Amino acid sequence: MSNTETATFAAGCFWGVEKIFKKEFKDAGIETRVGYTGGDMPTPTYRQVCSGTTQHAEAIQIKFDPEKVSYATLVEHFYKTHDPTTKYRQGNDIGSQYRSAIFYHSQEQKQIAEQVTQQVRERALRDKNLYDNSNIETEIVAASVFYDAEDYHQDYLAKNPNGYECATHFARWCSD
Repeated sequence: MSNTETATFAAGCFWGVEKIFKKEFKDAGIETRVGYTGGDMPTPTYRQVCSGTTQHAEAIQIKFDPEKVSYATLVEHFYKTHDPTTKYRQGNDIGSQYRSAIFYHSQEQKQIAEQVTQQVRERALRDKNLYDNSNIETEIVAASVFYDAEDYHQDYLAKNPNGYECATHFARWCSD
């Protein structure tokens, strides 16, 4: 990709998040990596992150061409494919590593993330069936070091089609 930007999201188990982004944006040529970010331990392992002691979130990092897909579109997809109303939970997955977070890489991304978040908040207030409640718990924080997860986690569900997927990872609405 010649003109690329980076987007980083945490929305629960990174296997399912990676799968739904790759499926939705396959024609846009995005590149994804799953890993850990937002915590205070250098080079964490999966087991350490799962222990809840590192403060890292399971996250996906996306390289994308903004001429093919906008950052706002990625943020909207992030919101419509997980439950942002729970503090540290996605379905049966519980802990700070499963939190909802947008890790912005520029002030422009921060502004877009805040705008889309407000639009989603308003949508949730109008449509009481969208989420269990309308209180958006998503953190919007500056990106920090992103640590790639172990190789067996990369494209996990493509390699293991019957692998575990969080039940909260599905499209809640069609784009307007």
